[in-house]
Amino acid sequence: MPSIIQLCRDLRQRQTPTEKRLWEMLRNRNLRGKKFLRQHPIYIKSVIGKYEFYIADFYCDEAKLVVEADGPVHLHKKQYDKNRDLILSSLGLNILRFKNEEIEKDMEAVMTKIAEYL
Repeated sequence: MPSIIQLCRDLRQRQTPTEKRLWEMLRNRNLRGKKFLRQHPIYIKSVIGKYEFYIADFYCDEAKLVVEADGPVHLHKKQYDKNRDLILSSLGLNILRFKNEEIEKDMEAVMTKIAEYL
């Protein structure tokens, strides 16, 4: 089984066209001078003491913000995403989710929502 670091690297290499488009807008401190990372692992300690992780599509540590680009696969993962968001929120993180269609059709509105949060 690949390490989490290798898994994140693989995800960066295989990003979707929508993720690529959003990354171009967030990278290099393009938005409000904030640094975003893509396909970034966030580690948590479970109630049984085991370390687990979630991979954020985009993460800004300074703002404690996770930005997710939800493609078609998320239609089948609604409960998982809900639980994941609850866990990440309990760590003090804020999550903004955007459907691929939102990103593709109205990038300006997406960027405005992220900028408003920042």
